[in-house]
Amino acid sequence: MMTRMTARQIAVQILFSMELGSAAPEDAMALFFSDEHYDSLKEEDELYREAPDEEQIAYIRRVVENAALHQTEIDEIISRYAEGWKLSRIAKSTLAVLRCALSEILYLDDVPNSAAVNEAVELGKTYDSPQAGAFINGLLGSFLRDEKPAAET
Repeated sequence: MMTRMTARQIAVQILFSMELGSAAPEDAMALFFSDEHYDSLKEEDELYREAPDEEQIAYIRRVVENAALHQTEIDEIISRYAEGWKLSRIAKSTLAVLRCALSEILYLDDVPNSAAVNEAVELGKTYDSPQAGAFINGLLGSFLRDEKPAAET
């Protein structure tokens, strides 16, 4: 069975593709999960060896749709906590990871904040660099300390 981390990676990749191509969430997901596209990914990366089940697709859809629906609010949070950085200077892959994590923290009650942060840090290191992981950790940690009650972290 596909892990939540794998489903999270897929959500980040869909958010990244939306940033590059400005597709609507439904269109981006339909393209990503089309048999032809998904089969081509299987050949490139073990991550796609198995397709997500209905529960994982529902999770991916919630993350992606919430990130898109609330992108203005999420981007304002990123801008506020990315001291000295404009959104345009943040790597698109790191931006996709931050949008995914903030979508989980703000809109998904079934994802612990600590899991969202820890996995975002790992994804940042995977898709960008160790420095991106530290940047993501600092930004999300500051946001949680400042804006989320301790009981929710």
